Amino acid sequence: MSSGSEKIVSNILSEAQKEADEIIQKTELEIKTLEEKGSKIADLEKNKILDDANKQSKMKYQQRISEAKMESRRLVLETREEVIEESFNKANEELSKIAHTSDKEYVDSLKGIIEEAAIEIGGGDLIIHTKEEDVNKIESIVDSIINNVKSETGNDTKFEFGQAIDTIGGAILKTKNGEIEVNNTIEARLSRYKKNLRSQVAKILFD
Repeated sequence: MSSGSEKIVSNILSEAQKEADEIIQKTELEIKTLEEKGSKIADLEKNKILDDANKQSKMKYQQRISEAKMESRRLVLETREEVIEESFNKANEELSKIAHTSDKEYVDSLKGIIEEAAIEIGGGDLIIHTKEEDVNKIESIVDSIINNVKSETGNDTKFEFGQAIDTIGGAILKTKNGEIEVNNTIEARLSRYKKNLRSQVAKILFD
């Protein structure tokens, strides 16, 4: 090959090498740029995943705490209800014991219960329903009850005993025609006042 040809070939190879180097540099730069971009995207994705996981973890934690508090409140309320109901059961037992005696406290209470019902009705001819064993207790104080009812209502009052009822104590009073009835048995009175009594018992037990 002549020196002129060699020079031409050398120039061509030199240009080719130069172009190859430029292409390689450009490619390496693009690769680096893509790698950096990919790394940033990966970091963003990773942070997003971690952030989402952290949020979910916090939400689940708060949910568990909330559920635990609700369960705790439910158990406290259930326990209170059990204690209150047990208190009422014991009260019923004690009242039942007293009502099966001729204890002055019960007789006075029975007198007040009948007077209250008779006054509420307005006096007149009334029928008393009570448990059989209380009839004798009432007969011994009936005149006093009649006088007190007449004094409060201004109406003459008469009592007669109706059919015995199954009750702890107290009485049911009715007008002779059956149009008006007042249930003043111990059970009925407890039922009427239970809401108020429940709050009072709860206050005593838990405040």
